[in-house]
Amino acid sequence: MSPWGSLSRILPLFPILLLLLQASGRALGRASPGGGPLEDVVIERYHVPRACPREVQMGDFIRYHYNGTFEDGKKFDSSYDRGVTVAGVVGVGRLITGMDRGLMGMCVNERRHLVVPPHLGYGSIGVAGLIPPDSTLYFDVVLLDVWNKEDSVQVNTLLRPPNCPRMVQDSDFVRYHYNGTLLDGTAFDSSYSRSSTYDTYVGSGWLIKGMDQGLLGMCPGEKRKIIIPPFLAYGEKGYGTVIPPQASLVFHVLLIDVHNPKDSVQLETLLLPPGCGRKAVAGDFMRYHYNGSLMDGTIFDSSHDYGEPQEATLGANKVIEGLNTGLQGMCVGERRQLIIPPHLGHGENGARGVPGSAVLLFEVELVSREEGLPEGYLFVWHGDPPANLYEDMDLNKDGEIPPEEFSTFIKTQVAEGKGKLMPGQDPEKTIGDMFQNQDRNQDGKITMEELKLKSDEDKERVHEEL
Repeated sequence: MSPWGSLSRILPLFPILLLLLQASGRALGRASPGGGPLEDVVIERYHVPRACPREVQMGDFIRYHYNGTFEDGKKFDSSYDRGVTVAGVVGVGRLITGMDRGLMGMCVNERRHLVVPPHLGYGSIGVAGLIPPDSTLYFDVVLLDVWNKEDSVQVNTLLRPPNCPRMVQDSDFVRYHYNGTLLDGTAFDSSYSRSSTYDTYVGSGWLIKGMDQGLLGMCPGEKRKIIIPPFLAYGEKGYGTVIPPQASLVFHVLLIDVHNPKDSVQLETLLLPPGCGRKAVAGDFMRYHYNGSLMDGTIFDSSHDYGEPQEATLGANKVIEGLNTGLQGMCVGERRQLIIPPHLGHGENGARGVPGSAVLLFEVELVSREEGLPEGYLFVWHGDPPANLYEDMDLNKDGEIPPEEFSTFIKTQVAEGKGKLMPGQDPEKTIGDMFQNQDRNQDGKITMEELKLKSDEDKERVHEEL
């Protein structure tokens, strides 16, 4: 039997009983049958926590466990036996008067022994078959939770990074780690135990309302303690077996990164060399150094690990879209910082060392830049090709061109500045691919009928399509 209104489930006439007790108290005028003063509740605070940010006041909602016994130690009721904490409002007449008084000023995790005299318990009437008349009641109570309907989300910033390029707003997508506990410290969930962040939208109905509010204004790398009252969490129903009804929740949150589906690449120039003339454009072949990290500083890739710059042709879909965008317009020697949202990076699936939906931070330095080749070309002439190309290429004039002659001719044109191979590839491989393209019947030599310039082939293809 509970000192908390659960008696109404045991005795249907409990409300009438309560009225009788209240009337009896008034009639007694707080005098004992012998004419002396009545005893008050005896409170023994045998465990008081060091930190007590909130004490129970009249009108607060509380959750607690208790054992109830008589003077001889016989137990008449226990919330532990039922496996459910007691929850309700203090100081509004729903508890016996002795319990109302005994709970006032308690802290979460505080333990008290309460001695409730009969006139503050069930009086001279008692509860038939359960509590004899004029019984002194002994309660051992531990407070687990306290909140008020006027409460809001409490946010305490534990660590805020010095640099905050972006703060969480409604409709943003966030990735964060958290530990979740009840107000008494009982853990109910942790993203760390799953070795993965919690990824979701803010302000879109995916989170409890209190967490939506508690994440607003956070910076990547920031740590917060967020205390959420039940009506902004899981309310009267709780959640499964881990969150009881009417439970306040405490979250320790570390924000990993934040972005919005509408975000573009954020670019910051760290170093701009003097006298920058030609800037990189689509089609340019670039060599650049880079460090790639997540927003929390975790490095996932670096060109310095390979001992040489990364190579890429802008606009050729060889790098992620955000990096391709961020490299546009760079000068040789320039350094930039690029913040790339996931939809312009590795997306929801991520990549090696990159979690899904991760914002990427790149520091890039352009080492060199040269004009690339049109798409599909392996070699281009700087001027017009020789009028008698086949005869010039047939070095021994035997009417056919083997790989050795072809390679020698192309290398000579590059050395004399008459033509250019596609940058960024092994020249031997490029020349080998060129030879294979011209050796139509794959017999190991090129005949006059087989030799065609790619520009002429493109013109023929357009003519055929027309």
